[in-house]
Amino acid sequence: MRIGGLASGIDTESIIKDLMQAERIPLNKLEQDKTKLEWQRDAFRDVNKLLSELDNMMLDMKLSSTYNSKLISSTQSDAVKATANAGASNGTYSINVSQLATSAINVSEGEVEFDPNKTLHEQGITEDVEFTTFDKDGNEQTHTYKIEEGDTLKDLMKKVNDDKESPIRMSYDENANKLIMETTRTGQYNESGSEIEFNESSQFASKFNLLMENETGGDNAKFTYNNAYETESRDNQYSLNGVTFQFYDTTDGNATLTVNNDVDGSVENIMKFVDKYNEIVETINGSQQEEKYRDFPPLTEEQKKEMTEREIELWEEKAKSGLLKGESSLSNGLFNMRESWYSTVNGDGAFKSLTEIGITTSTNYMDGGKLVVDESALREAITDDPESVQKLFSNSSEGDDRGLINRLENAVESTMGQISQRAGNVTDTSLDSYTLGKRMKDIDSRITNFERRLEQTEARYWRQFSEMERAISMMNQQSSMLMSNFGSGMAQG
Repeated sequence: MRIGGLASGIDTESIIKDLMQAERIPLNKLEQDKTKLEWQRDAFRDVNKLLSELDNMMLDMKLSSTYNSKLISSTQSDAVKATANAGASNGTYSINVSQLATSAINVSEGEVEFDPNKTLHEQGITEDVEFTTFDKDGNEQTHTYKIEEGDTLKDLMKKVNDDKESPIRMSYDENANKLIMETTRTGQYNESGSEIEFNESSQFASKFNLLMENETGGDNAKFTYNNAYETESRDNQYSLNGVTFQFYDTTDGNATLTVNNDVDGSVENIMKFVDKYNEIVETINGSQQEEKYRDFPPLTEEQKKEMTEREIELWEEKAKSGLLKGESSLSNGLFNMRESWYSTVNGDGAFKSLTEIGITTSTNYMDGGKLVVDESALREAITDDPESVQKLFSNSSEGDDRGLINRLENAVESTMGQISQRAGNVTDTSLDSYTLGKRMKDIDSRITNFERRLEQTEARYWRQFSEMERAISMMNQQSSMLMSNFGSGMAQG
């Protein structure tokens, strides 16, 4: 703690504080410059986030399901439903489900005399537990579990249930005193017998009264397709000609399923993409039209202490305005994105440009090239020729045949790359990896050096004022001695 002014009566601390405030002005400017660079970096990254979202949406815009998704209705939706891929034929399908696929299950016959809290050895089970299941080709698969001394039924059940090679789940009902073994899959895998086979004379089967003839389930689903094709499935679903039927119950006679193009879904997919593109156009255009307020630099912490939150908010709103104005990576990127939409696709599809499917550029120059969708025209194009709409957007050929989405993707990813070089990514930990980061690192170094000089300057001020105080103190002492001597002389006279 430094205390000055004892001899001079001067408020040394306040004077040095004022002097240091003046000395700090260049440092404040450096900190403001760094803050502005951070704001600019974050603004760039916000744009890149939007571009990344559009880039991800372009993946969906390349899928045939975006333009040719299917809508399926069922007259018995509680019993049978279906999904269809883009290549499925529209029309009606008749399904009669006579039997569902079921899991196989075997339960102890009668109550079992067994204490689940005691070890298996204590209750006569010392041999390895072994049972057999069957693979998809009907081949036997033997599963063996070693019984260690101290193992309980819970330990055995864990071994069985954790075995990824086994399709068996084992449990024990302590209320009914019964062991339950069941398959984790549906369907018949052993055409000549039980789905779970074991030696009924084994210690395990004998102890838990497990008899293979008591097994139930393990059935395939049985159904008739279009009143002619009878077949079975191990699962409660079946795929045919691009349509996957899911069975939930047996049907009451025939269930009729109707497959149509999901035009509403396709229109919605394209509209969402256009909305995201327009959001980017608005963001980039806005960044280039914002006014720069050079008289509103970032606030220092000292300045913020003297302002209300609302005053700070209004100030920073102007201080952040125009951060990206004149950035060529954005203006050029937007130009290239627009160009990708305006070009013609000379492929074998019926549509060659966006205007032919009802998508045009806004005539309002203030919109900066936003897209406008005539939903009726788009709906008509998708209804009449969804394949040509897809080719217009996503034809992967090079040259004049290249789809609009593929061309846009090139422009978007090029712009994202330029922005990343300028402002880096959220995951970047090094300032050296992008241009603005290098400038911030340089400012950090200058701030460190300046703060060191400020410490030296403040120490020098204190030394100078301390020397002044010592000089004044000596003068005061000399003055007191003179006055004392002068007073003594007067008294003697």
